[in-house]
Amino acid sequence: MTAAIAIHLAAAVTALGIGSSVLLRAKGTPTHKAFGRAWVGLIAVASISSFWILEIRDGAGFSIIHALSAWTLFAAAVAVLAIRRGRVRAHAGWMIGTFVGLVAAGAGTLLPGRMLSETLFG
Repeated sequence: MTAAIAIHLAAAVTALGIGSSVLLRAKGTPTHKAFGRAWVGLIAVASISSFWILEIRDGAGFSIIHALSAWTLFAAAVAVLAIRRGRVRAHAGWMIGTFVGLVAAGAGTLLPGRMLSETLFG
């Protein structure tokens, strides 16, 4: 496992846990805000680190997954801007969408033939 993959995996798994907590807890509280900031940071680390993971195309460059990483960075930025402008509903929509994307990406890594699936299940 490369350093980029280890960083990516650690950030994504931690974001999954923190994101779940943020979604299940009361909104607008100091804890929600602190966990939300941490979640955005982790999503940024997971997304940015993915640009150094090129194994899916055997080192041949970026794939559609990298476009999803760029989209995730955009979506997280829009969500942060929305809440700073008081647009709570827009913020919630972008954040929930980004979380669903994280869950979907995680599920995709567990498909047969993917590195994480092979590592966990042989």
